[in-house]
Amino acid sequence: MSETSQLVMDQAVESLLDRVPNPCVGEELSRVEGPLKVSGWATYAAEYTFDGEALHGYLVSASIAKGTVESIDESSATAIDGVVAVITDFKAFIRNSQQGGEKKAPTQGVKEISYFGQPIALVVATSFEAAREGAAALKVHYTHEQGAFDFIAELGKREPITSGNDKPEHKNNPDEGLATAAVKVDSIYITPSQNSAAMEPHATIAEWDGDQLILHCSMQMLSSCKQQICDALGLKPDNVRLISRYVGGGFGSKLGISPESIAAAIAAKQLQRRIKVVMHRIQVFESTVRRTNTHQRVALGADHNGRIHTIIHNTICTNLPGETFFEPTAISTHFAYSGQNREVKYEMVRMNQVLAGSMRAPGEAVGMLALECAMDELAEKLDMDPVELRKLNDPAIDPSKGLPFSTRKLTDTLDYGAKHFGWEKRHKQPASQREGDWLIGMGMASATRSNQLKASAARVTLTPDAKAVVETDMTDIGTGTYTVLTQIAADMLGLPVSQVDVRLGDTDFPPAAGSGGSVGACSSGSSVYLACQEIRATLAKALGVEEDNLTLQAGQASGNGMSKAISELIQENIVAMGQIEPGKTSKEYTQASYGAHFAEVAVNVVTGETRIRRMLGVFAAGRILNEKTARSQCYGGMIFGIGAALMEELLHDPHNGRLVNHDLAEYHVPVNADIPPIDVVFLPERDPYANPLHAKGLGELGISGAGAAIANAIYNATGIRIYDYPLTLDKLLDQLPAI
Repeated sequence: MSETSQLVMDQAVESLLDRVPNPCVGEELSRVEGPLKVSGWATYAAEYTFDGEALHGYLVSASIAKGTVESIDESSATAIDGVVAVITDFKAFIRNSQQGGEKKAPTQGVKEISYFGQPIALVVATSFEAAREGAAALKVHYTHEQGAFDFIAELGKREPITSGNDKPEHKNNPDEGLATAAVKVDSIYITPSQNSAAMEPHATIAEWDGDQLILHCSMQMLSSCKQQICDALGLKPDNVRLISRYVGGGFGSKLGISPESIAAAIAAKQLQRRIKVVMHRIQVFESTVRRTNTHQRVALGADHNGRIHTIIHNTICTNLPGETFFEPTAISTHFAYSGQNREVKYEMVRMNQVLAGSMRAPGEAVGMLALECAMDELAEKLDMDPVELRKLNDPAIDPSKGLPFSTRKLTDTLDYGAKHFGWEKRHKQPASQREGDWLIGMGMASATRSNQLKASAARVTLTPDAKAVVETDMTDIGTGTYTVLTQIAADMLGLPVSQVDVRLGDTDFPPAAGSGGSVGACSSGSSVYLACQEIRATLAKALGVEEDNLTLQAGQASGNGMSKAISELIQENIVAMGQIEPGKTSKEYTQASYGAHFAEVAVNVVTGETRIRRMLGVFAAGRILNEKTARSQCYGGMIFGIGAALMEELLHDPHNGRLVNHDLAEYHVPVNADIPPIDVVFLPERDPYANPLHAKGLGELGISGAGAAIANAIYNATGIRIYDYPLTLDKLLDQLPAI
């Protein structure tokens, strides 16, 4: 038996999860795939083994930043023992990975060099070591051109951006509003380029079975990645299969396809052999994506009572020539706070540096580093508590669109956080609390992150022995997707989790939203919910009760005084497809998740070193599907915020655009010793306009505003306001109070 359940979110819907007795959803269930991961049995992209050894491919990276490849001397590499071939295809090779959800191939053609490290060829050998040696020996001749490497020098050439992943806004008269404001701030904030630095490098194993291309890969969004590969290689969708069952982190760097996938596919076709290509860490930094650096102007105007009437948030960012992505820094500024005069503008500077693309919480992650520090500045000028300023300007409706909010608990998170953290103990006067050589301060910031629903599908099969199999090409990038989907299916079908088998990461399964933009669990989970709802209807009919009267629990179906084991009701598999799409609710309501960050820091007056002593995040994001995995996501997001505030910075050589800190030794990310005790609290909430689960995106909410809370705490500790991230000790030293 096969059925399909489709839902377009055109109105608020009730959730059957609210009727489930003893629900598993929401519980702190440990990861169902956890034992496989900690024992080494979870197979990642580069770890698949087959009958017959694969050849190894090693990407050759351009050693110039701007110019043209004139010739490649293949003999310089093929002379190396073990080297089989040098693969070049200047038209088909891709230049960089694309953004999530894109259907078209990334920029193709690598003869024209646009940045240092651009992949231009693939050396194939019988071992990784031989391929690497061959790549190092390969002689490439270039024609050099002058590139754009100095951001400040190129500022005069910036161009306006009028369309993309956020829209400019101009409402009423922001210039006049700012000029006549009783109290105002007008500041420039600088954020540097950053790298996702996922633990697992980009990797692909490619093989052909006739006209069928099979890629074992590390990708976040398989459905759209498959379409990109088809476009890049001129293949039909039926002839491409992607397998990505476990992904060792992505943070946006694996949203689209990356250079090694296409190179491996081309090499496998030419040589009629299975090809494995694994990027080494430097190539991951140089040849995938970075978060763009930003130059942000944030201006706020308010009356003497603290009511904001003017908000300006204008941004200059960078990317390669011809690329359309930009960092939507003001995407939450549109609805974060009240104000009738509003302006958002974006401008782009074209640079010969690594492609800028999506990195965890694109927009809010760096946009709120500016906005939430500006709010702190405004509070000080008003002689007003920063928490109270935010509460005073918490809008009842979206001030940009005039739409109602589906739910909005920003004030609730602020109140709970302030009480739970002990905000009343904060010293109002900066640099007034000291413990020996350490200055102590507290800071806070709001967290906002837009919520989205994406089209997603899943197939659920209920077998006669009361076992459920869930299939969707959704991926698990460490976020707990396997576990959350298991919980949803278990609750909907009244089964123990041990009776649910979730299968992910294979494009032979129905297409899901994929992992990115905090849309994965809610979108794919909703499609699983709908498939299970269809199965419930079949079981209700078999039992002879109305669907509303059916209860499924512990493998039993009951209703109207009747009860039977599920295994007694069916003699063959029940197969159901669930499909969900966004509808009117995404257009008629502003949907977002909200939170509040609080941080306490200590700054050493001798060295300028900052130590974070404790942090608290309070979040409202609809139904929390799994307390343990959700808390883990918020921990990770807040740690991302620590990195952005204190240490993360990609450095480009201003002479040639080359990354000079292109590995995990020199690109500093937080480690255990950097992280204080972190407390995460979820406020109860349901959002019936979001999806049938009443849940909202959470993974990227944790980073939004976290770094600003630390920056504000540093100001409270020292009286020093720094506008250039990261807030390293050298920027504090010459301004610290006397010892």
